Amino acid sequence: MAKKALFIALLLTSGLAQAQEPDKDGFTQPLKDLKFNPGLDQREFERSTLDALNVDDPFEPWNRRIYHFNYRFDEWVFLPVVRGYRYVTPRFLRSGVSNFFSNLGDVPNLLNSVLQLKGQRSMEITGRLLLNTTLGVAGLWDPATRMGLPKQTEDFGQTLGYYGLTEGPYLMLPILGPSNLRDTGGLVVDYVADYQINFLNVPEVSSDHPEITVLRMVDKRYTTKFRYGQLNSPFEYEKLRYVYTQSRRLQIAE
Repeated sequence: MAKKALFIALLLTSGLAQAQEPDKDGFTQPLKDLKFNPGLDQREFERSTLDALNVDDPFEPWNRRIYHFNYRFDEWVFLPVVRGYRYVTPRFLRSGVSNFFSNLGDVPNLLNSVLQLKGQRSMEITGRLLLNTTLGVAGLWDPATRMGLPKQTEDFGQTLGYYGLTEGPYLMLPILGPSNLRDTGGLVVDYVADYQINFLNVPEVSSDHPEITVLRMVDKRYTTKFRYGQLNSPFEYEKLRYVYTQSRRLQIAE
């Protein structure tokens, strides 16, 4: 009943707001006079809001510790390294590094696309690999995108979800960030597959030259736009958990 009363109150106040005269700049202020039903328990409203963001998280205390570790590691280590990388590396060189590692990433993308029986996507990823590895000089350039073959991401976690495996409990991984039990297992399989395929001999060489792995990690953080704290909310952990879970479901469904 409380949720129903809230819905009615929002409809009524929204209608009143729409009836307001436009502001001088041509816009209205629909939230200016918004008032909740005085008889509604505000705690019930907050509880309902948090329930909407609810995700299976039985390891939440541990996950929150990892989340705070990632937050500080990102702030004190990762982002300063990325800023230093941007400062000392010319833009064209950073672009070449990103394209190179992106081209390597198309190998597991192709494998998982085939496993999911996505024929057209598999052909498009194959085309990207051929074009970028040859015309793009081992992937340093990305002519495939300019020719209408944009980057498409598939991983083994998506493959497992495609075949109906549930996501399992939510997990926050050190440094790597949000995940779940299914996707964490998928990361392991993708890593092993990448090493076994050994495309352009990079995975094998990386085992003897850890600086290549470090560069790949720095590039991954450089190309990832997310920043801890950017949601500017005391409930960032809950929001991040919800957004990750929903985005993975959408990726599997597409």
